[in-house]
Amino acid sequence: MSEIKIHTKNLNLFYDDVQALKNVGMDVLNNNVTALIGPSGCGKSTYLKTLNRMNDTVAGVKITGDVFIDGENVYGKNVDVTILRKKVGMVFQSPNPFPMSIYDNIAYGPRMHGIKKRILLDEIVEKSLRDATIWDEVRDRLKKSALGLSGGQQQRLCIARALSTQPEVLLMDEPTSALDPISTTKIEELVSELKQKYSIVIVTHNMQQAARISDYTAFFLLGELIEYNETKTIFSNPKDKRTEDYITGRFG
Repeated sequence: MSEIKIHTKNLNLFYDDVQALKNVGMDVLNNNVTALIGPSGCGKSTYLKTLNRMNDTVAGVKITGDVFIDGENVYGKNVDVTILRKKVGMVFQSPNPFPMSIYDNIAYGPRMHGIKKRILLDEIVEKSLRDATIWDEVRDRLKKSALGLSGGQQQRLCIARALSTQPEVLLMDEPTSALDPISTTKIEELVSELKQKYSIVIVTHNMQQAARISDYTAFFLLGELIEYNETKTIFSNPKDKRTEDYITGRFG
């Protein structure tokens, strides 16, 4: 059994008077891919963003309960959010490279955290791009704008950018929904490789994708965590009728 990387307990989140998460409690295991599934508006992306406090920037948000990463409460008084987000990287639904060179996209995070030596930055850039399986495609154009890459390449660049600060957790919010099937396959293969080094939590609308790449699956509905188990169990023998109905396409 892998050790617990993330532990959430009695987690509630309100947007003003609307409750978006209701008493969510679950453990995310180290070096595993955990998929969050459920219909639109069910709370899965909201849950994902509580893990690195991305909801802090949203007006009217109130959060109660606990989120522990490696035993530390990320909502504790002394938590430095910048350091938290270094440890917990994030990749968004649409590729969002910065309007700068490929090299500077990757070097941006390390520079923010005080790394200035060119030789160190060169190493980080190469390693991050290699880990995101895009180095061979961009090694001769590092000084060119990242905006000149294809959508699939941009998304792998964004994954490399998230890896550049040496995170331990990688959050992915529907990272392939804007991509074509070939790019999607590349990202899925990449996720399967990255779990050797990182704990990955991925939001997906694609049931086949969840079944293909995740070790554990959490099914959310109307802000509640309905069922959480090994992916093979969720898809072959769900305990809750609502999970079965969603997976088989009866609603959602």
